[in-house]
Amino acid sequence: MTKDKLTKKDIISLLPHREPMLLIDELIDIKHLHSATAIMNVKKDSFYVDGHFPGNPVLPGVLIVEAFGQAAAALTAHGIDKKEYDNKLVFLMSVEKARFRNPVIPDCRLELKIEAIRSHGRVWKYKGEAFVEGKKMSDAQWSATIVDRK
Repeated sequence: MTKDKLTKKDIISLLPHREPMLLIDELIDIKHLHSATAIMNVKKDSFYVDGHFPGNPVLPGVLIVEAFGQAAAALTAHGIDKKEYDNKLVFLMSVEKARFRNPVIPDCRLELKIEAIRSHGRVWKYKGEAFVEGKKMSDAQWSATIVDRK
């Protein structure tokens, strides 16, 4: 049986991302290969704050999309057979229907609710919605593929 919650340490064991690009802090409410909620603690001292935008920091939309992708990769890696995932990477293939409804301002807890829509071989399609205190901040659909590490 797989766990229904992953800590940052667990996520590090599944993903190749490291600071400062490891964006998600935990994965909760995991439904095996179906859905989960990633938590991203958006901090005032994050690497992008000084430049995006000075005096009015906003989490860049592209990093929300990256966090969606990391959450999906962790959900998938956690759910599939370890032998299938060893020496593999998950790469983003496409992003569709990304909408940014409200700016994400540091210090907050961004909740990324993701769902696997379908999979065909090594290609997976996902959708997600991002929330701060119950308010929808963004949503997107994306595809990713699992490839061999070189």
